[in-house]
Amino acid sequence: MPLNETFLHNRLVVRLENDQIRVSVTVEGGHIAEILDKATGVNPMWLPPWPTIEISQWSPETYPEYGNDSESKLLAGIMGHNLCLDMFGPPSEEEARAGMVAHAEAGIVTWKFTATDDGVSGRCVLPASQLACTRTLRLEGRRVCIQETIENLCALDRPIAWTQHVTLGPPFVANGKTEFRLPGTKSRGIGETTDFEWPMHPMADGSVRDLRVYPEAASSSSFTTHLMDPKADNAWFVAWSPESNVALGYVWSRADFPWLGIWEENCNRPHAPWLGRTKTRGMEFGVSPFPETRRQMLERGTMYGEAGYRWIPAGGRLTAQYYAAITPAAAIPESLEAFEALL
Repeated sequence: MPLNETFLHNRLVVRLENDQIRVSVTVEGGHIAEILDKATGVNPMWLPPWPTIEISQWSPETYPEYGNDSESKLLAGIMGHNLCLDMFGPPSEEEARAGMVAHAEAGIVTWKFTATDDGVSGRCVLPASQLACTRTLRLEGRRVCIQETIENLCALDRPIAWTQHVTLGPPFVANGKTEFRLPGTKSRGIGETTDFEWPMHPMADGSVRDLRVYPEAASSSSFTTHLMDPKADNAWFVAWSPESNVALGYVWSRADFPWLGIWEENCNRPHAPWLGRTKTRGMEFGVSPFPETRRQMLERGTMYGEAGYRWIPAGGRLTAQYYAAITPAAAIPESLEAFEALL
């Protein structure tokens, strides 16, 4: 099959489509920017309100509108689902001075895509991290099936973070309306010491918030982490918009990614490029509970008895498979079985 390259919001993307869905992946950064249901025209993935650029064009002098910190280069080109590898979170001060960015290199390097018999394959090399990533995507009806293989290019065993930073945005994400389901168990808010059980999050003012619904507040910000059900082989989440009657879900092996972090930026951050003007719902599944520096990740070690990072051996490989799917739905599926019955 020939490689289908086109443009989405002025960004070069590789596109797969069938008669039901369309999937677009940016060449620079490898972000899954679009998982579109053709029947409704709905793409739940977050597209920032600021114009994104090809990441290779960014510099703080040329594009001050994206800010000038360790997030700015990523935010200049971010869309939808980006891969965090080999960090999930900010660099240390020393790493930032050396040029490392938030969530590390996979989301900012150029990926080389080739066509396969039934989809596409993308590969990138992370020069500072000395890792390579190969990701294949193929469509099966309403599903996009994804396989990632991480290769260690150096002669040292290494601990790594590896998180799928799936971010949903408006109009799919709407205050007090968009709903979410997932098999969460033990949970904790970032910077908090009190644990809770999914989905009821105790707030600082004594109230309790149901994390299954996007907040009604005009402005808010939060991050909570959730241990996926240890008794289940598969972990998953489903998001549903009652205004569009569309559900988006991701399904993965819990052994690969035992944690899911929920990040919300609800018109709260005042600095560039945010300027208090966007809503996000990050459904970020991976090997680490929180976005934190490499040193903090290693010092944390485990949480609830579950590891907070993965080892990749010298010259070795790690592989994970998962899928995303989108479908019309009159109500939110309450279980994985109910979601898969719609596909």
